Amino acid sequence: MSAGYAALRESAAWLDVSGRGTLRVTGEDRARLLHALCTNHVQALTPGSGCYAFFLNAQGRILADATLLCREEDFLLDTETELAAKLTSHIDSYIIADDAAVEDVTAEWCCFAIEGPQAEGVIASLGAAASREENSYIGWGAGLVARISLTGGQGFLLRAPAKERETIVASLASQGAVAATAEDFRIRRIENGHPRYGEDISERYLAQETGQLRALHFSKGCYLGQEIVERVRSRAQIHRVLAAVEIATEAPPEAGEQLQRDGQKAGEITSSAFSPDLGKVVALAYVRIDAAAPGTELTLGPARAKIRDARAAALSR
Repeated sequence: MSAGYAALRESAAWLDVSGRGTLRVTGEDRARLLHALCTNHVQALTPGSGCYAFFLNAQGRILADATLLCREEDFLLDTETELAAKLTSHIDSYIIADDAAVEDVTAEWCCFAIEGPQAEGVIASLGAAASREENSYIGWGAGLVARISLTGGQGFLLRAPAKERETIVASLASQGAVAATAEDFRIRRIENGHPRYGEDISERYLAQETGQLRALHFSKGCYLGQEIVERVRSRAQIHRVLAAVEIATEAPPEAGEQLQRDGQKAGEITSSAFSPDLGKVVALAYVRIDAAAPGTELTLGPARAKIRDARAAALSR
């Protein structure tokens, strides 16, 4: 068990994620534009608040996900590194007569993930304040601290101008904060059943199949892809859902490997890792609805597998 992984479980750890995509949307029509392009209620946001949302195509498939932070003069969109250019282009293609503009400003910022049950203490040691509501933020000098978790646990993203990166790293080191690796964060993410775009979410999937209903607002009015989301909601027409799985093996399976139930395909792995806490593999997989209830027993080759309630397990620790 690495020190970073242990700290994420028991205290707090940090990771430099300065490559995370950061988009800035400006103009008088910025809220209306984003409201019409994503799945959550952007026009209800006020400065200091935010929301997690999907950006869909007309067929209801997920092009990208992002957390939208409402500021006085703009919106900042936090997204995966590999989605920044794609999402910038997507939003820009729908700006026609709007007073709005979108810019990829990733290079202007440094970004740090600080997570674990004592993460607020680390934030305080930096002279910053921790927001209470999910996806909300509090300003910190020329930057901000947002309650956004990359692992699905207790966590924050701290953003500051890129020139402050080395100063923040030195401050974290002087406070004795534990540095974790990207793999430490990935293991905790999968243990918590928290999906990541690019591994567990992609254009293959419909919004409800991901199980991330926090990204959806069902009474906000029309938006791109809304017809498909509403059709799925009204008719309950999904046949698979993303589920957390534990597998009695030490060898993580590759993405795409199949779970079975009674000799029939029941699901497909999207991401997996060995959990030092559980002593077995944890994974995320799209599983048939009839096989997705916690406790359902499956197999992966010769190994026994089971659907797990990852959130309940995380809250009990």
